[in-house]
Amino acid sequence: MDLFEKCRNFTRARDAMAAGLYPYFRAIQSGPGSEVMINGRMMIMVGSNNYLGLTGHPKVIEAAVAATKKYGSGCTGSRFLNGTLDIHVELEDRLARFMKRDAAICFSTGFQTNQGALSTLAGKDDLVFTDRTDHASIVDGCRLAFGKTIKYKHNDMNDLERVLRSHADRNTGKLIATDGVFSMEGDIVNLPRLTELAKEYGARVYIDDAHSIGVLGKNGRGTGEHWGLEDAIDVSMGTFSKSFASLGGFLVGDETVIHYIKHHARALIFSASMPPAAVATVLACIDVIESEPERLEQLWKNTRKMLSGFKSLGFDTGPSETPIIPIIVGDDERCFMFWKLLFENGVFANPTVSPAVPPGQALIRTSYMATHTESELDRVLEIFAKLGKQFGII
Repeated sequence: MDLFEKCRNFTRARDAMAAGLYPYFRAIQSGPGSEVMINGRMMIMVGSNNYLGLTGHPKVIEAAVAATKKYGSGCTGSRFLNGTLDIHVELEDRLARFMKRDAAICFSTGFQTNQGALSTLAGKDDLVFTDRTDHASIVDGCRLAFGKTIKYKHNDMNDLERVLRSHADRNTGKLIATDGVFSMEGDIVNLPRLTELAKEYGARVYIDDAHSIGVLGKNGRGTGEHWGLEDAIDVSMGTFSKSFASLGGFLVGDETVIHYIKHHARALIFSASMPPAAVATVLACIDVIESEPERLEQLWKNTRKMLSGFKSLGFDTGPSETPIIPIIVGDDERCFMFWKLLFENGVFANPTVSPAVPPGQALIRTSYMATHTESELDRVLEIFAKLGKQFGII
């Protein structure tokens, strides 16, 4: 059989294009603010992870420009060899202080961070326990690891206890790896119970805080701060592509653990380092987060408004309790049709269908920013209400 036969047989996307229902790879002609331009038309953006709205902050842009002028456009090598700048070291020191941990290490993407860390930490005889809805980067990190992966039901601590108990006699390393905020459902991991189980069964705790840092906790430090359990987390992972308005990822934890990952993670050692502008952007974002706490307050004000608004209209928002608010539609085709009408009415959101979600649970993933205005949010609710009734969803 020809290796490319599967490519010729893949028609799902082309069929959606022909039907006018293809929602992906839409070219945005403006910066990623609360409104964006697509095909020369302004739309309200409720499909972005720009939670604090920092991509357009003047101090952030100025920092990126200044770093490019000083260091150039790229580093032309990996952190391990010629790609470490003084601002990389400065950022890692700053992140460790911000997260109140011993040490930090930065990767070039968030995906590589999980992939590199998990494949490095989980050795041949080790066990990794993962939530069934964990991000794909956790899944792939576990696939690359030589250890065994055991999945448990989504945010179900009874099921986690069951799988931990079933492997309690295994005298080997154990790691529980989970999202802090789940990227499709919008709910928060039950960290109090998870850390109790980790202690009882001798497992380490790894939290993916990609959607938590800059969002949860009084100071935006993520899941641990939200629950008052920062010391119970062994390794926290974060991305720069969301609240930090840049590109890349990082880990924080004990110095010995970070030092080991730094010298063994192939995703770090064999990838070019973050470009100067990206590094400077994150440093500037930390400054803004610490000096403008009202942004986090506004993010949660907007989140409460939209959660209560959708629920009062009768929409099913699942278990969401964060700025990620899914609107459950049903089957895949109806979801695409609903997305198309939203798009035509000037709302940019993200359709999510199987296998990303269970069959029959296709949803419109919406997410909110501190910079959304009251009138923009009211308009979004108005359009959803009109289309929800038209579709018989509410």
